[in-house]
Amino acid sequence: MSLNAGVIAVQGDVSEHADAIRRAATAHGETAEVTEIRQSGIVPNCDLLCMPGGESTAISRLLRSEGIASEIQAHVEAGNPVLATCAGLIVAAADAGDDRVENLGLLDVTVERNAFGRQRDSFEAPLDVTGLDDPFPSVFIRAPLISDVGDADVLAEWDGRPVAVRNGPVVGTSFHPELTPDSRIHGLAFFRD
Repeated sequence: MSLNAGVIAVQGDVSEHADAIRRAATAHGETAEVTEIRQSGIVPNCDLLCMPGGESTAISRLLRSEGIASEIQAHVEAGNPVLATCAGLIVAAADAGDDRVENLGLLDVTVERNAFGRQRDSFEAPLDVTGLDDPFPSVFIRAPLISDVGDADVLAEWDGRPVAVRNGPVVGTSFHPELTPDSRIHGLAFFRD
């Protein structure tokens, strides 16, 4: 059986996430057909979703105007998994600390946009992630900080600050797991044993 995977494709590393989903599915003995989502009507047919990075205010505005936001919320309410990375994390959060972002409220966290600095402050770091046996090679690019965690579980920290969380079927990361050949974060989000 093949899983129907959707990648929200209004901005961000869409093809990189699609490739990581396929690799993660293969690693878990599954196959995944990946669809890029730019309009409403596709999310209800997806078994799993990925919300890439990009610019959070633009992403949240496009999700609302295209009618995708409510479909993502219904997807999560039905218990289906979502991986939200970087700006996707900001949009998925309960509070982005920025009124320009129309949050989806999928993760019980508060975030601060660009808290790890500007583009020139980007860095890579090995992270110990709950559920993974070995450190994950994380890439931080203008990454948000998870400043407050409500009911979400912290999966990873960097310098004492949460950078990966899980809240029910939703996993959010401050970093970009799609920018490495390691698909274990996608596996952790979508293929829980």
